[in-house]
Amino acid sequence: MRVVTFGYQTWGYRTLQALIDSDHEVVLSVTHPASEHAYKSLWSDSVEDLAKGNDIDVHITERVDRETIDKVAAAAPDVIVVNSWYTWMPAELYNLPPHGTLNLHDSLLPKFAGFSPVLWAVISGHTHTGLTVHRMDEELDAGDILVQRSIEIRPTDTAPALVEMTMDLIPDVLKEALAELEAGTATWTPQDPAERTFFHKRSESDSLIDWRLPAEDLERFVRALADPYPNAYTFYRGQRLRIVDAAVAKVRYGGTAGRVFVREGDGMAVVVGPDSFRGHNLGLLIKKVRTDDDTVHVATDFLARGGFFASTVDRSQR
Repeated sequence: MRVVTFGYQTWGYRTLQALIDSDHEVVLSVTHPASEHAYKSLWSDSVEDLAKGNDIDVHITERVDRETIDKVAAAAPDVIVVNSWYTWMPAELYNLPPHGTLNLHDSLLPKFAGFSPVLWAVISGHTHTGLTVHRMDEELDAGDILVQRSIEIRPTDTAPALVEMTMDLIPDVLKEALAELEAGTATWTPQDPAERTFFHKRSESDSLIDWRLPAEDLERFVRALADPYPNAYTFYRGQRLRIVDAAVAKVRYGGTAGRVFVREGDGMAVVVGPDSFRGHNLGLLIKKVRTDDDTVHVATDFLARGGFFASTVDRSQR
């Protein structure tokens, strides 16, 4: 089949590569221009470079405009395949090919529609994530499902590792989806709106630690924001501090949430959780921290003086 791709970053790159390696013909690749934005510079394999290196026509644009639609129409695709496209696509475009438009979304839809689904899945304590191929329609990530694969989220998995795992699924799910379309055997499963969860874009402030949460939630939060993502952060003695490695403590600690308390094993225990003054909550064990000069410190050394972690720089002066 003749395929047009819309994609960006490593997700778009892996999708284009899978199609290049397939029996299908990529007749046009549409991508966004390179960006220095903090998030967009992560997972930054270039769709443009891959397309040009394989003599595929490339169209670079921030958003779909009249020129984009005309270029796609001229390419006469049988199907459009989308993975990691940041701006709105009109019905005139996604309904243009005979087989419509397939979107690849790295969650088990209808759960975790929207943005940063793998990170939110780890943060929320979900047990599985995965990859879904669905039909694009007027509502974001809500179209009928064609193919879906699941990945277990294990207790030590980081979000970046899971992102890699979901991207590894791209060739197989695309092969299956396109084969079914071509053979006329595609079975579409409508999403249940009652099961849908939709998550917003993440910003810097979303990585600020709330020490009133339970230790289990905070451990997942740190693990979700593992390198290369900007790590979960707090404030300590007047400076921002990123938490690189943490675990749930073995001991229950009481007092004020955010109090850097005592050494436990290879980390420093912090009082955390709701009603922390009651002493019912397991602490969070901080093992490694990163200062804004990008230096990673062993927590038992850096936090040896104790004190408070805080949610604002003012309180961190305590």
